[in-house]
Amino acid sequence: MGKFVYEGSVKTEIEDRALTHLQLVITAKLRRGEPFPLSWREDPSVGGGRTTVWVQPSSSLVFKYFGSRQPAINRAWIEALAYTANTPTGLHLVPEPPEDPSAGLEG
Repeated sequence: MGKFVYEGSVKTEIEDRALTHLQLVITAKLRRGEPFPLSWREDPSVGGGRTTVWVQPSSSLVFKYFGSRQPAINRAWIEALAYTANTPTGLHLVPEPPEDPSAGLEG
């Protein structure tokens, strides 16, 4: 279980595979200078609810992984997450879709 830390004080645990995919979407948006909201549901053990933070190029972000290996990347999941990041409600974790078998093939 990895950790996402925002501005040194707001933290949440996210499974390594999901955190990797979120990191790819977040860094792509920040490279383009696109700020956006990021939301997640809190675990009931910490009171439940939902947290939303405003992510911008000057934000202090830490992606801390439990495992040492980077998981395989699912392009369909990246696209689904990027879609949410470009909506008014902002980036949030969506279930991993099946990998597109034709991804990476040129026709």
